[in-house]
Amino acid sequence: MNSIDNLSIDIILPNYNKEDYIDECIISILNQSFLNWKLYIIDDCSTDNSVKKINKYKDYKKIKIVNLKKNKGPSFCRNLGMRISKNNYISFIDSDDYWTKNKLKKQLEFMKVNNYGFTYTDYIPFFQTKNEKKFLRKTNIISFFDFKKFSRNSSINTSTMILKRSLIMFNKFKKLKKLEDYIFKCEILKRSNAIKFDDCSAFYRILNYGRSSSKLENLMNLWSVNKKYNNLNLLDNFLSILFISINSLKKYGFK
Repeated sequence: MNSIDNLSIDIILPNYNKEDYIDECIISILNQSFLNWKLYIIDDCSTDNSVKKINKYKDYKKIKIVNLKKNKGPSFCRNLGMRISKNNYISFIDSDDYWTKNKLKKQLEFMKVNNYGFTYTDYIPFFQTKNEKKFLRKTNIISFFDFKKFSRNSSINTSTMILKRSLIMFNKFKKLKKLEDYIFKCEILKRSNAIKFDDCSAFYRILNYGRSSSKLENLMNLWSVNKKYNNLNLLDNFLSILFISINSLKKYGFK
């Protein structure tokens, strides 16, 4: 018997107005070499053709679709997915990202053999224009994170994570306009380290080239959530912003 034959995992997929990309995301899950999964798609009251595309999969036994009647935001969607899911392992994927075929199989084997509760992998970022994908270099993320390391290098991509449910405990994604996934990871890393599985398991889609106008706002948001939720002093907060900015530049350039 394979070491992971008795394992199963829940996949939580929030979606809002990603009609152009949701099929590629779902198909990458259907194509997984590991078969013991359950997918929870939470559509956040999309106003495009997302629901029509998602409903193509409504008869799949391993897929549960929840259509919200009111837009609630990604935090609510992920929290709802965690609440209604049942399995001992949980993964997340954003609706404009997609996975490699062996992502779940290889990463779960790594976690099972080593008894790890929180793992992540490298990924390939790419810019999406209307007509093409422009792939960047594969990331080269450090081999483990504790809270201090992560607060200065927030390189764990949500779509690459796998977590044991027991490690999540009562943690929820906070209702924030931005950085809700950063704070969620921080809360877990205050109790446990995250270990890298040395593989490249996901493709991370970067929409819009012209996002430079929001960079200052992003830094201000980071300062605010670090102060409110992470209780960082002035020096640690400054170092957090400085090093996270440098690492973002290394990964994505002047996006």
